[in-house]
Amino acid sequence: MLDRQLIRENPEFVRQGALKKRITAPIDEWIATDQEWRTLNAELENKKAESNRISKSVGELMAQGKREEAEVAKSSTKALKEEISGLEPKVRELDATLEQMELSIPNLPHETVPEGKDEHDNVVVRSWGSPATLPFEPRPHWDVADEIGLLDLSRASKISGSGFVVYTGWGAKLQRALFNFMVDHQVAKNGYHEIFPPYIVNSASLRGTGQLPKFEEDLYKVEEDLYLIPTAEVPVTNLYRDEILDVADLPIRMAAYSACFRKEAGAAGKDTRGIQRVHQFDKVELVKLCTPESSYDELETLVTDAESVLQTLGLHYRVVLLCGPEMSFSNAKCYDIEIWSPAMQKYLEISSCSNFEAFQARRANIRFRREQGAKPEFAHVLNGSGLATPRLFAVLLETFYEPGIGIRIPEPLQSYVGTDLITK
Repeated sequence: MLDRQLIRENPEFVRQGALKKRITAPIDEWIATDQEWRTLNAELENKKAESNRISKSVGELMAQGKREEAEVAKSSTKALKEEISGLEPKVRELDATLEQMELSIPNLPHETVPEGKDEHDNVVVRSWGSPATLPFEPRPHWDVADEIGLLDLSRASKISGSGFVVYTGWGAKLQRALFNFMVDHQVAKNGYHEIFPPYIVNSASLRGTGQLPKFEEDLYKVEEDLYLIPTAEVPVTNLYRDEILDVADLPIRMAAYSACFRKEAGAAGKDTRGIQRVHQFDKVELVKLCTPESSYDELETLVTDAESVLQTLGLHYRVVLLCGPEMSFSNAKCYDIEIWSPAMQKYLEISSCSNFEAFQARRANIRFRREQGAKPEFAHVLNGSGLATPRLFAVLLETFYEPGIGIRIPEPLQSYVGTDLITK
């Protein structure tokens, strides 16, 4: 969430920032409620101070033998305490109302985020490699997987419903190889600390990273206050919830493999063929906690760390800077990494790398001190996929398939898969 002082002092700036994301934020309602809260809170604090002053005087009056005046003071204190008891719940209620409204106010786009209306206004920053040139008509990954026996989508549908996948045989081994390779790559090559998180989190964790309350319809709820994780971002970021870190410990860079669970409620009918968009998938997530002044440098290295996986595997991709409406509710700046699908002849998002600035840290109360005794400050939080496996799996099949032979495995993956060629 945003700093209340920012909303209070710059309401139009906040309103316009939200509109850059095509989100209408309740700024006027917040300002009116805040004014009411501040007025009542000031009255409450004044009455508390007056009550304390009079209470202190009672003992002094008694010591001076002024019993009648002491009794009058006691009566005044009693009346003030009754008034305080009436004001406190009203102040708490207004504060809770403010917080609820703040949960619907998005993070503001960084000044370098381009204006736009939709994905066509995203800006291609760079690309790496060239689209694979194949001496035959590229085959879609679902056909390749069916020919070699890597996926069983019909039985997955039977046991779980549409949008789920069973990887089988070499397909299961390739899937496992991918996330093991990516975790090892980020730890050994890019210096991340490995985390293996729970797959179930409480609502406080989801509020901390911004999935609740806005995106509850996309979450799988398993109990009253427990949900399956939509991404490892949630448990990993919340490891430091309600903690104060030492500046010497920053930046903290973490890499975590997890399964991810999403209903994809707003994506009905999109990318239904194969495994482009599924309800359960595997992903390696990269999370950083750092100082505010270093966070945009850390964002650039986060993107290059995610890119390095694709470069190591020799797969063509591009990096895209998202315009305002294409960004998420919580981020301040976001790059997408899009991998090229030879069969579908289009780019597929395989990673989003975002700087959330202090937005998530303020929700999750993640702070740091620059020196002993200094006032705690909110950390900046960043995360990105490094990478998600379904589309990576799909593009590997389409890029390295050879008709009548099988799938050539890129050299960096061979020790993980246990072969250089997958055949039927």
